Amino acid sequence: MSTGITMASMSRYAILGCGSVGHAVAEELVSKGKDVEILDRDEGRVEALRDQDLDANVADIRDESVVDEVADCDVVLILSSDVEANAAAVGNIRDRGGDHFIVARASDPVSADELTELGADVVINPSTVIANSALRALETGELEFKARNLAEVIDDTDDRMAILVHRSPDPDSIASAAALRDIATSRDVEADIIYEGEIGHQENRAFVNLLGIDLVSRDEVDISDYDTVALVDYAKGGEPATERIDILVDHYEHESDDLDTRFEDIRSNISATSTILTKYIQELDLNLSQEVATALLYGIRAETLDFKRETTPADLTAAAYLYPFADHDTLEQVESPSMSPETLDVLAEAIRNREVSGSHLVSNAGFIRDRDALAQAAQHLLNLEGITTTAVFAIADDTIYLAARSKDIRMNIGKVLDDAFGEMGEAKGHSTDAAVEIPLGIFTGIETTEDNRETLLQLTEEAVRKKLFDAMGVDSSGESNGS
Repeated sequence: MSTGITMASMSRYAILGCGSVGHAVAEELVSKGKDVEILDRDEGRVEALRDQDLDANVADIRDESVVDEVADCDVVLILSSDVEANAAAVGNIRDRGGDHFIVARASDPVSADELTELGADVVINPSTVIANSALRALETGELEFKARNLAEVIDDTDDRMAILVHRSPDPDSIASAAALRDIATSRDVEADIIYEGEIGHQENRAFVNLLGIDLVSRDEVDISDYDTVALVDYAKGGEPATERIDILVDHYEHESDDLDTRFEDIRSNISATSTILTKYIQELDLNLSQEVATALLYGIRAETLDFKRETTPADLTAAAYLYPFADHDTLEQVESPSMSPETLDVLAEAIRNREVSGSHLVSNAGFIRDRDALAQAAQHLLNLEGITTTAVFAIADDTIYLAARSKDIRMNIGKVLDDAFGEMGEAKGHSTDAAVEIPLGIFTGIETTEDNRETLLQLTEEAVRKKLFDAMGVDSSGESNGS
């Protein structure tokens, strides 16, 4: 095959077989000032091409003499509808030592493989190209239709819109809500981003503070005061805290399938809700503020672990669009926040109480106030040598909170938590990142009091470890503290 040739250096082209596909390619190349030579065995077609001032000559592309005809060409496009003739042309060129860049037309996967084996650099199948083009047109049309519907629902708002995110929201939730608020603002509709729980993770706090994203606590508002209610990236937080939902945008399917919405866009084939909102920003042709661009880019990066987890082409193209508009100095500050004393205490406790079976680590962080610290502890412990899966649990407010991380491609940690605790709690997450909440009383069967908290912690620790190791399919009999 050809080597050392760049597209910039390709100045002379040969088209072998000039039916409808070849003709379209020839016209496009000529319009770009390229030097194109056409060979086709149909004399009438050649005459017609000459009438269009194209350099066309009669030749059977199967003949070995064609190799001499294209000797001075850098690129040879073999585009006949006769796949056998195309194969013969590729073979002749390569057998004669031709170092051309060859693009050949196939009719199906089998002929594509044959042409590649013969030496074609690029193989195209017009049917596949047309199908892909049709799908892209369909996606574009669908997005345009959905964007119009979203705008109509927002426009129906008389006074104010509520944008609800899941409990203790993460960057993807916050960024998506900020983008939807920008869309509403562009249509002269005021909106509040409403959250429950806490913004506990220090990166999340830095994210909100540095980008100046205003959030309103659920305790401070009455949802019934809002004309329009939107749920954005909410599924991870369980069932919605309101019966009225006008707008629903998420990259997770919701457990309830009977939600009555006026607008809904759920795409489980995309890894971040920020990606979905970026597409709407583009489709509605909004002027993207630096703050929202930075938020959306960070939301995508956080949700995909910097494009290392379940990243889709849509996530990458959205990130590429956002990149020039984002404030990268702010991103660096968000990604390097100071660690709170409590987070450090939780991490220290998790390190001290760790037990390891093979490459799997489980640890108990005791009683905590900041449950977001568990996720950070699980992530930090994943950096220990020889560890591929971590799970850190603790007790807060009569609830067992557990965060898990995994880089073991054989394990889906979200499924592990669901198998272990799905009947008594609610597990959410990905194959590499998951969490579960379990009411403490349900788990132990003992009513929680101040006097028995330590006893419950011990019982919980034993039961959680066993269930986790069993669900992971590893032998916990040889456990150690990893030292």
